[in-house]
Amino acid sequence: MSNVPSVAAVDWGTTRLRVWLVDGAGNVLAERRGDDGLITARVAGFSTILEGHLTAMDAPETMPVIICGMAGSRQGWLEAPYVSVPAPIGAILAGAARIPGQRRDIRIVPGLAQHQADAPDVMRGEETQLAGAGLPAKGRHLVCMPGTHSKWVLVEDGAVAGFGTWPTGELFSVLAAHSILRHSLGEQPRPVAPGNPYFQRWCEIALAEGGDVTSRLFSIRAAGLLQDLKADDAAACLSGLLVGGEIASASRRYRKGAASIVLVASGGLGPLYTGALGLAGLAVRAVDADEAVRAGLIEAARENGMIAQT
Repeated sequence: MSNVPSVAAVDWGTTRLRVWLVDGAGNVLAERRGDDGLITARVAGFSTILEGHLTAMDAPETMPVIICGMAGSRQGWLEAPYVSVPAPIGAILAGAARIPGQRRDIRIVPGLAQHQADAPDVMRGEETQLAGAGLPAKGRHLVCMPGTHSKWVLVEDGAVAGFGTWPTGELFSVLAAHSILRHSLGEQPRPVAPGNPYFQRWCEIALAEGGDVTSRLFSIRAAGLLQDLKADDAAACLSGLLVGGEIASASRRYRKGAASIVLVASGGLGPLYTGALGLAGLAVRAVDADEAVRAGLIEAARENGMIAQT
């Protein structure tokens, strides 16, 4: 491993920022994380924040930078134009947009756009995780990327054929805080464990009913009134219902021809979705999302000539 960094790889989200210094062979030499994501950078300045991190890491002044995530959104540093699907993953990475007027070569990986009249959709950041998920070059693969806005992506022979978004995490937050269910879940629902029997049962209900979750939502409130359902268990019911509904819906749309699910997740979502996918009878290959985005950024650096191809 060389001790000389060749490129900085940056995952720049809405609230968080991660920076890795990478040598010419793609080895990670240093890492830095911060709470200065898009929201903070819009006020403090993207260049100021980036240079502050690079200076703290003793990065060379002219070292190039490859970025993915919300820094490339319309509200970000520079809007990196969407690439329309279907599109090869390598070609997506190679189309990184360069930020003008900088002493460094700074580029942002574009997001993806789906222009179907009945299923318009966009993603930004997940395309880089796809590139680092270790998908085989041939065959049909279905990738689940859970989060606030869960993405399900169909990849065929190394190209993104289509994708869909299920706002499962956002729905949980909105329902927990701004619906009748707030009386059942309490002010601060605790994270749900994958082995929670209420999560498993309500996930199975959603799966059995094909993802028809709206007819079941009020039952959580009723269970609190009639069956003394506790707040933590009510949160587990809601989580299981929404996650199960997502899996049922996405499976119906995309599963045909895919032998298994590639689950790209980190933190507590990994075990939660692994358990839920297992309840649906789906085989899972788990990939750590943090490792995937880092590997994808390194591949993007290669595609843009910042480090040598392997």
